[in-house]
Amino acid sequence: MRACQFCIDVSAGERCSVSKKSAKIAALIESCRGGRHDAHYLGYFACFNEELFYEAHDVLEELWLEDRHGATGNFYKGLIQFAGAFVHMQKHTTERPRLKPAAALLKLARANLIGYPGTFHDLNVAELLGMIDRWLGKLEASGYAVNPLAPSSAPALRLKEYD
Repeated sequence: MRACQFCIDVSAGERCSVSKKSAKIAALIESCRGGRHDAHYLGYFACFNEELFYEAHDVLEELWLEDRHGATGNFYKGLIQFAGAFVHMQKHTTERPRLKPAAALLKLARANLIGYPGTFHDLNVAELLGMIDRWLGKLEASGYAVNPLAPSSAPALRLKEYD
């Protein structure tokens, strides 16, 4: 067993298709191969926790496209929207305000994730919903005038770990 440097413990055996991803992202996904979950799912968390929010969205999109109408479709869509909200916050400027679109994506993420159990695919969904509410509250409290995202305040997502 080898440990994915960003996620949970993984073991060999899973295939990873990353032909459309950059070399850095491909290597990151590769480091998550063979785990309890698809490498793209694990790669989402790796990218997200490195504040590579666009890449997190991009990595998970492949799984969502495969199951967008299935049991995990809204779950993946909610995670993609959650990362997308932080893409907007990262790109926000006074000249190009993006905090309202960030809030809209947080609301969509919440709507897509709320139907899942407290823990789903080893993610504490209840905790994530609380995180969404806190970030949305920060945006709304400032009237969408103050970007709450800073390197010291960036969120992190963790999956349940196994021994």
